[in-house]
Amino acid sequence: MTQTVAKILQEAEQLTPEERVELADRLLESLAQTIPSELAQAQIAEVRRRIAQVEDGEDLLIPGKEALAHVRRSIASSHPKG
Repeated sequence: MTQTVAKILQEAEQLTPEERVELADRLLESLAQTIPSELAQAQIAEVRRRIAQVEDGEDLLIPGKEALAHVRRSIASSHPKG
């Protein structure tokens, strides 16, 4: 992490949660503008496909915490400490 990024991060951590959300949203929006339009269209099509699968009952949504716990367990079991 550069000193500039570290300084910005330190200042951002002093913001209220609402201000941090706004900052994060604007940063993500600025990155989205750099995505080639073909890729953006493909991403939108994929999101729509997945929404349709959920609405049609083909796939089920699970809470984020549960999904992350599953991923962590999978990683831990495939990389045993030792």
